[in-house]
Amino acid sequence: MWPTLRYLGTTCGLARRRFAGGFLPASERTPGGPGLLCGGGRSSSTSSFDIVIVGGGIVGLASARTLILKHPGLSIGVVEKEKDLALHQTGRNSGVIHSGIYYKPESLKAKLCVEGAALIYEYCKLKGIPYRQCGKLIVAVEQEEIPRLRALYERGLQNGVQGLRLIQQEEIKKKEPYCRDFQDAGGSILKDFEVKDIEIVNESPSRSKDGMNYPIAVKNTKGEEVHCRYVVTCAGLHSDRISELSGCNPDPQIVPFRGDYLLLKPEKGYLVNGNIYPVPDSRFPFLGVHFTPKLDGTVWLGPNAVLAFKREGYRPFDFSARDVMEIILKSGFLKMVLQNFSYGANEMYKACFLSETVKHLQKFIPEITTSDVLRGPAGVRAQALDRNGNLVDDFVFDGGAGEIGDRVLHVRNAPSPAATSSLAISRMIAEEVQQRFKL
Repeated sequence: MWPTLRYLGTTCGLARRRFAGGFLPASERTPGGPGLLCGGGRSSSTSSFDIVIVGGGIVGLASARTLILKHPGLSIGVVEKEKDLALHQTGRNSGVIHSGIYYKPESLKAKLCVEGAALIYEYCKLKGIPYRQCGKLIVAVEQEEIPRLRALYERGLQNGVQGLRLIQQEEIKKKEPYCRDFQDAGGSILKDFEVKDIEIVNESPSRSKDGMNYPIAVKNTKGEEVHCRYVVTCAGLHSDRISELSGCNPDPQIVPFRGDYLLLKPEKGYLVNGNIYPVPDSRFPFLGVHFTPKLDGTVWLGPNAVLAFKREGYRPFDFSARDVMEIILKSGFLKMVLQNFSYGANEMYKACFLSETVKHLQKFIPEITTSDVLRGPAGVRAQALDRNGNLVDDFVFDGGAGEIGDRVLHVRNAPSPAATSSLAISRMIAEEVQQRFKL
């Protein structure tokens, strides 16, 4: 009998309808227009803030919340290019709260994930957001995966993951009968505000009462602008471009990877009780295709990881010439392809042929057939890539030099488990902001 790793402490999902507004639930909002949420002592008509955060995803919103709680005297603004919040990476993931088992000990990923998971559960309880702690099975289906599974177990112990243990086939069957192993805060949010430029203001804006207290202008594509003392960027798929706008280092570059999900038909939902994951391949930051029961009763299967030809391309044939040219010319993508050609080709093949993905799923639950699954939603992961073609596997935070660079903090790489880690990340960002900007 081959060991399987199980830990308790991961949730099968959060109720997105309660989470779609990031960390500004109704009880923390003040009345206002549909595109602007106001707080922190500012009126809805203001265009000057102490700190502006670029990006209305979960990391940006969590950072805004933590900063306003820690520094209630400061005015905090969030600018978001879309007409609603959390439409990209935040709103297109599996909804799983991760425990921190996968990540290299002492890395930011490991530290922030373990801390962040505890904070997320605490926040959900505080705000009455429903969740379900159903545990996770990490299953070895090939003999070569056994040493990796044991190494993963040791890594989880080092990272302080709670409820972690190796189990045998009998316990697997009790939990998953069809699975087999080898045998309250505020601020202001300006939506529909796509940042085009970040620059130093050389003179006071016309009719401005603030003078030069807010020397940075954050401008959008419509010619509108907000002024601030400092900028924090949490721009996800566009984090490298926003960094370049502020004159900071463009590296690492973002390469978009699309993740496609399948949906298990409702009548087959009984096959899966909790999260079932493969033993991950340590060469890549992707966790592999897995089984995720959602709170609404659906079961998601996936995601895969294939190159997206557009940064916000959620369909296979979405294409942007600019995005593709930047992938080829500005990043280490070609080197990565040469180093990992067989893996990439296999992922593309499985993405094209549903039956190939189902064959992989059958390693875990043999009863699943092609007729049991449907094409589901997709997300795009903002994966940072260095010039040598290496996938950046940890969080990256940096700033710059010069007039603007000294007033900017960039969150450059915040991949999975960024949602799980968001509250912990926001604490670290708040501390970095306080030290860097001497608040």
